Amino acid sequence: MPDLGNLGDKAKDAANSEKGEQATDAGIGKAGDAASSASGGKFDDKIDAGEGAADSKIGDQG
Repeated sequence: MPDLGNLGDKAKDAANSEKGEQATDAGIGKAGDAASSASGGKFDDKIDAGEGAADSKIGDQG
């Protein structure tokens, strides 16, 4: 079994880099677009709020 000791820390460090921030923002945006498309835009306000909440928790805050 591989040692996953600091894998979580490495993932956080990667997400907090500029390149990681761009990737997480793109992923959150694509997920929001898919949700909006699936709901026909009916819940866009809630989807946008969810995207903002996710973005505030993932990646670089500075």
